[in-house]
Amino acid sequence: MNKNEEIGLHPEIIDAIIKLFLKTGNKKLTFKQIKKKFSHKYPAEKLHASLSILLADGRMNHKGNGYFLGKDKRNETEGGKAQTEKRNLLSVDSIEGVIEFTQNGNAWVVVPGHDNDIRIDAYKTGRAFEGDTVRVKLYPDKKRKRREGKVIEIVKRAQELYAGTIRKEEGRTVMVPDAANFPVNFFISDAQLNGAKLNDKVLVKMGKWEREYPEGEVTLVLGPAGTNDVEMNSILLEFNFNLEFPKDVLEESKNISDKIPAEEIKKRRDFRNITTFTIDPEDAKDFDDALSFQKLPNGNYEVGVHIADVAHYVVPGTALDREAYLRATSVYLVDRVVPMFPERLSNELCSLRPNEDKLCFAAVFELNSKAEIQNEWFGRTVIHSDKRFTYEEAQKVLDGESDLFREELLTLNSLAYKLREKKFKNGAINFDTTEIKFKLDAEKKPIGIIIKERKDTHLLIEDFMLLANRKVAEFVAKKKTKSGKEIPFVYRVHDVPDSEKLAAFGETALAFGYKMNLSTPKHIAKSLNKLLEDVKGKPEQHMLESLGIRTMAKAVYTTKNIGHYGLAFPFYTHFTSPIRRYPDVMSHRILAEVLTDTWSVNSKLEQQCDHSSEMERNAAEAERTSVKYKQVEFMQSRIGEDFDGVITGVTNFGMFVEIIETKCEGLVKLNAIDADFYVFDEKKHRLVGRKYGRKFQLGDTVRVKLISANMEKRQMDLEVSE
Repeated sequence: MNKNEEIGLHPEIIDAIIKLFLKTGNKKLTFKQIKKKFSHKYPAEKLHASLSILLADGRMNHKGNGYFLGKDKRNETEGGKAQTEKRNLLSVDSIEGVIEFTQNGNAWVVVPGHDNDIRIDAYKTGRAFEGDTVRVKLYPDKKRKRREGKVIEIVKRAQELYAGTIRKEEGRTVMVPDAANFPVNFFISDAQLNGAKLNDKVLVKMGKWEREYPEGEVTLVLGPAGTNDVEMNSILLEFNFNLEFPKDVLEESKNISDKIPAEEIKKRRDFRNITTFTIDPEDAKDFDDALSFQKLPNGNYEVGVHIADVAHYVVPGTALDREAYLRATSVYLVDRVVPMFPERLSNELCSLRPNEDKLCFAAVFELNSKAEIQNEWFGRTVIHSDKRFTYEEAQKVLDGESDLFREELLTLNSLAYKLREKKFKNGAINFDTTEIKFKLDAEKKPIGIIIKERKDTHLLIEDFMLLANRKVAEFVAKKKTKSGKEIPFVYRVHDVPDSEKLAAFGETALAFGYKMNLSTPKHIAKSLNKLLEDVKGKPEQHMLESLGIRTMAKAVYTTKNIGHYGLAFPFYTHFTSPIRRYPDVMSHRILAEVLTDTWSVNSKLEQQCDHSSEMERNAAEAERTSVKYKQVEFMQSRIGEDFDGVITGVTNFGMFVEIIETKCEGLVKLNAIDADFYVFDEKKHRLVGRKYGRKFQLGDTVRVKLISANMEKRQMDLEVSE
């Protein structure tokens, strides 16, 4: 069964229904009459689901017990248009962009340089997969007053390889992709199995797509599906991350000396006698940032943000540098970290471990008691960390339970509060999302879920890292080349939200009684902050926070600075994590050249920024996928239990419910609610029962029972239990 069938999307049935009405001259038909016409071909429940979709998107109308086509759809048959028209679409008003799917199967195409994304109905996405570059035909929708389109060409696939499991379906060998929202399986001929057996986890390269399924060839057999290492490796490979470092990369890292020559120290500003410490998660090994602190004779404070000097050890053009660029980021799965650099660098040479001399690149600030910058300095330093704090240990100092570096931490926390206050006053958005962490046993099976709590120590470090990133970007942005031009730099930019997505979010918020002012970017930020404050502790909190984040544009790396909307910074970069992010390494190199007046043109800088943005998105998806897998694995032992949940998504095939206790999300299909025919009310984000009038609306609390937990698809099925 492919994904469309699993969630209730049946394009061929939808087309057949439309053709039936066209043949009858759009004569009104009852469901019984429609069912009789297709009794030999389609089950009643699939016809029901398809009619529900047609009603929801306006292509079908319903009056009494009869159905008929909408006026503007009578001459359309999406699956039966002439091939000549399909070819001609390429010469009509069309545009390229990247497609992103939503929970209900609809999609948005993001087009660089355009303010608004293009909405694509589920039945108009063609054969596109998540992240593909597609060409869409544009057309106005007078009813909705927004740009909409239809996918007419796949320009470039987002992936070359797809991960999944070898299965048998109706006598054929197929690869069932791991991704829960993947629309099709791959047909694998015996000649293309390459040693794979039933139930093996594999990587498949896509071939021709001439029939129902695309063809595929197995390129790698990972092992039996369901084992932890196989599943985690599958996730990494699915998102284009190497499992191991090449031999030449490991050899290069081993040959780097851990001795710091005296002549290197002489080139640097020496902070070894100034109080310095790191604050990191308990399980961290790569400490890439440290804070130095001293009170100056004039009463001001000197705060140094010292960042591991990775660029000192990693030379452009080396095997180490090439591999780091390819990976572009470290990946943090539930049970492991896949580092951008080998452990020799990430956990040893470049990690700012306590009681060791370490080389850094720093941003040093003189601040008064109001956290106003009096002086700033950028350059290379040598430090000697006095203490490695965990966030919990540092929090105990702030809470008065420990006296270790008490004055330093309390002062830094006070300054951080003032920096934060200014940031929000200037229009920054205060997103504080809920994150979960798993307790794992010796076999890496989840035995508990912990909700991560962000305390003052987390925010303290965050605020000083933001300060360093902001001021480094500002410093370089104001420098000019000898010919008076701006120096190309790696900016971290964040565009204003898409107006249509924002309007839809505003409608959702209004349904819960939260009115938003969306007239200007500043009003939007202010309204969002008020909303995020007002929803704290309420059942709809996590749902509205998640929807709000999805409304935002994605931050990216580029040489074209447009500022960072979410942080309200006109200049921003990533400078503070070069152990785990390649753009930070690029920023260090450019800053070093600017400081020494040795800047040279890098014609590939924008291309490198694009690659880094793409790999960052891949890493985020891999991390989310590993969380979903462990959530489903954790819930497997609780099948049959009832839970309180919040409706986080409503679609034409059911509703998504997040279990309050565990933050795990599952799907309630329409036929798992009760004996009624439910219609999707898209405008009000709800399902409405035609017979009894029962309503299920976005944000409602509902009692559900867990009926299945599918680890292969990383998804759970629920039913309404009350």
